[in-house]
Amino acid sequence: MIRTLPPSARDAALLVARLLLGVVLIAHGWQKVVSNGLGATAEGFGKMGVPLAPVSAAYAGIVELVGGALLLVGAGTALVGVLVVLDMLGAALLVHVGNGVMASDGGWELVGVIGAAALLLAAVGAGRYSVDHALASRSTPAEV
Repeated sequence: MIRTLPPSARDAALLVARLLLGVVLIAHGWQKVVSNGLGATAEGFGKMGVPLAPVSAAYAGIVELVGGALLLVGAGTALVGVLVVLDMLGAALLVHVGNGVMASDGGWELVGVIGAAALLLAAVGAGRYSVDHALASRSTPAEV
């Protein structure tokens, strides 16, 4: 028998996961876009050997900043989740995988966990406490 959380606990867990992941993504995106700026981020990506560094920096910064904000409210969760997975997959393969697992050594640990959380949200959705749910509820015809 497969056991999962009761629906109300499941929705609360999805909310907490979305909020935590959203805050982490916003922090990383803010750093790339605002604190460092996309130019400096692109320069750093170039030094790490990331191809098309300006494009990659813009993609990562925008997906993390805007995608993180969208996850906070649970809007476009499936699409945002996939975009974040692609972002983290690129970071893992292009920068982190050669450094082992531990983030303290520059490894893929953090990007792996962020990617896994985003993949789960893309697969199961944002839950009841989300814009996605509110929009889906509005578009579902009322039963007669």
